[in-house]
Amino acid sequence: MWADVRKRLNASRAELGTVADRLYPDAPRVGSTALLTRPEWIAAAPVPLEAVRLEWEPEPAPPAVVDPPEGLPAGFGTYAEAMAALAPPAVFENRRAYRLLDADLRTNVLRLGPARYFDAVNVGEAAAHELAEAADGLPLRTRIGDPCDLARRPALPAITTVTIRAGDPASYVLHWRDPAKVAHAGGLHQVMPVGVFQPLADDVGDLDLWRSMQREYSEEFLGGDEVVDWSEEGFRAFAGALDGVRAEGRLRASFLGLGVDPLTFALDLLTAVVVDAGAFDGLFGAMVEENAEGTVSMAPFDGTVPRPMQPAGAAALDLAWRHRDTLLRLR
Repeated sequence: MWADVRKRLNASRAELGTVADRLYPDAPRVGSTALLTRPEWIAAAPVPLEAVRLEWEPEPAPPAVVDPPEGLPAGFGTYAEAMAALAPPAVFENRRAYRLLDADLRTNVLRLGPARYFDAVNVGEAAAHELAEAADGLPLRTRIGDPCDLARRPALPAITTVTIRAGDPASYVLHWRDPAKVAHAGGLHQVMPVGVFQPLADDVGDLDLWRSMQREYSEEFLGGDEVVDWSEEGFRAFAGALDGVRAEGRLRASFLGLGVDPLTFALDLLTAVVVDAGAFDGLFGAMVEENAEGTVSMAPFDGTVPRPMQPAGAAALDLAWRHRDTLLRLR
């Protein structure tokens, strides 16, 4: 039964991720992690977030694979429809999002176009489901081909940020994603915050990495309500405080690279935010222990990776550790 396979997928993402990783033996990885990448997707040194140029293409060519997979339950036209009816996570809405069309960190350019959140679910989660079902020949995955070919499927980027408290010793914020609450990567550790890069309140002109990250800090670190309006007084004050310490040089946001999860084809933009200890405690002193997606804790920034961990989180930690001397030198 479809719902039984879905349960198996959610209960075995780490193991299935290992199986999926073996399907792409020749693909480059981010360091020693399972995150698939391309050479031009990894920055030689941390790139200041403000130096990344975002280009907009309003009417891009459609991806090659968008139609529903085989084996959906009767009465459902897409994988997302089946999920919503038979195995819904706590939050599951088909909001506007951005589709990544091209990326090259040799020139620090990301080119994006319009999309909907379910576009990625319908292909990526369906491919993971197919693997959990042990389908003969993996027809959907075979049709997609190279996971790093952005023209093959709807590639909707999330922003995965390792947030480092630059104390002595340094530490970072660790998240365990509760499979009962999330649609993706349940049961795995992750850095925080992480969020789909999408416009606020359906404003497709809101193409700003930092603003999207600020929203996730408010929601994931402080347990705030979902930000639906930039003018909300509480959020405006918090965002202003983040901007203030960033302008003072006590917070630095850097772009490190990007890559693709081999199981779900989730695409992550890998970033690091380093905050000096005093500013971190002032901004996040009220950080929650539980949020809408799982459990929050601090972990030592010492080059180790908790297991099991989502490939994107492991990759963000790998790159941050690789560039630790640069990142931790705030002044």
